[in-house]
Amino acid sequence: MTALNSDIHPVFGQILNRSDKEKLLNQNARVIWLTGLSGSGKTTIAMNIEMELNKKGFLTQILDGDNVRTGINNNLGFSGDDRFENIRRIAEVSKLFMNCGIICINSFISPTHKIRHMAMEIIGKENFIEIYINAPIEVCEKRDIKGLYKKAREGKIKNFTGIDAPFEAPEHPDIELKTNKLSIEESVAKSLEVILPIIEYKQY
Repeated sequence: MTALNSDIHPVFGQILNRSDKEKLLNQNARVIWLTGLSGSGKTTIAMNIEMELNKKGFLTQILDGDNVRTGINNNLGFSGDDRFENIRRIAEVSKLFMNCGIICINSFISPTHKIRHMAMEIIGKENFIEIYINAPIEVCEKRDIKGLYKKAREGKIKNFTGIDAPFEAPEHPDIELKTNKLSIEESVAKSLEVILPIIEYKQY
């Protein structure tokens, strides 16, 4: 009889891999990463992309501040280091979803080139679809029903992106949506034109 502790290391070659799960789900897993200022429309567009993909039979998971900062990242604040760690953990969780064959849709300000590059490096450039939700800050402020911009301008919120913390626009996003000019429906349609050919199942 073989002792239990002699066989505690898994044989990785026998573990189901990502391609097995993609075949089961009939989809190519990717991470769709929406970046932009608070109020630009990231969450709204992410939710609508997910609904359209669901109608077409794709299995997805949205990650955003609401379901991340109340759970896995509830010990993080909004300092520079905490913001970086927030995105690092999100990228690692996204990679786990992707390795299960699931399409992950992420909606985060992720304000700097460095932060987004770190996320892309973890996930893999070939797996990363970047959507820049581009809206002028004055438009974002008008949409701000929580009054966060007003509080930031009054100094009641520190390190608020676009006010006293920088937002560095992506230089070469896969998709750019100017949400002050495009409707939700137009934004989703434009996104799906790029996304669908990538995630439709292809057996390599």
